[in-house]
Amino acid sequence: MFRSSPLTDDLQRLTMRDAFAAAAADLLDRDPRVAVVLADISADLFRKAAEAHPDRVVNVGIREQLLVGAAGGLALAGLRPIAHTYAPFLIERAFEQVKLDFERQGTSGVLVSVGASYDWAEGSFTHFGPRDVALFDTLPGWRVFVPGHAAEVPPLLEEAVDSEEGAYVRLSLRHNEAPHGGTDGALSVMRRGKRAAVIAVGPVLDNVLAAAEGLDVTVAYTNTPRPLDTEGLRDLAAETGGTVVMVEPYLEGTSAWLVSKALSDRPHRLLSIGVGREELRRYGTAAQHERLHGLDAEGIGARVREFLGPA
Repeated sequence: MFRSSPLTDDLQRLTMRDAFAAAAADLLDRDPRVAVVLADISADLFRKAAEAHPDRVVNVGIREQLLVGAAGGLALAGLRPIAHTYAPFLIERAFEQVKLDFERQGTSGVLVSVGASYDWAEGSFTHFGPRDVALFDTLPGWRVFVPGHAAEVPPLLEEAVDSEEGAYVRLSLRHNEAPHGGTDGALSVMRRGKRAAVIAVGPVLDNVLAAAEGLDVTVAYTNTPRPLDTEGLRDLAAETGGTVVMVEPYLEGTSAWLVSKALSDRPHRLLSIGVGREELRRYGTAAQHERLHGLDAEGIGARVREFLGPA
């Protein structure tokens, strides 16, 4: 489980992006292998780090394919690059570079996004990134971290940098009130019940817990959906009659294949809750998108109750 510290207590007041910039600057100071590549986004947060390490903090401007390509080149040179910008630009726009400049060349790095599925709703569809984790499922070996609180970001980032595997860290303005989980990827059980195992990924946990009030369900949390803790999932499914609900802050059904694979040898049923595939053109606010996609507590609760049926 997550442990508090003076540093993490300070992070109670920061956004995930603030926490990421502070943690990355610390890693630049401590590890000469670390380099940060930016595409203008968050450049102001790295101003002091760039002054201290001008050879390892690179801003390529609004050129996202170059961002990922440059990070791949730094990896080939023996550095551990952290590439950072908005989710749709880092993953969807530059996916060919992720596939070729990292995967095909046998290198790895750390990709850190902001914006998530619809954080900057007023930026419209160009800045929405609900498909990112689904794209990573087409590549082998990448780890995916989805923190639910700013205080979870530094340990997850350090875990990603210390590994030799490729890692994607998905930051969001949506967050839980308190940090949870650890860095080992294990599902953390928040409450127990008998009728279903409800898995909450990252910043949807508080809404899931609120939705579960009055329901006889287990709620478990993960900030590491890839690799998913399938052994933990199997144990929880066995305790709840094979009934699983997967609540994710990205494209609905993204993890359905993985849950089905994990439980393929036993009877089970699955409800996937996430961001819908339809585009909501009245962009509004992130909170409104959360409600319209059914990811608020009321929407999640209604779908789970319908799925479970009468007690």
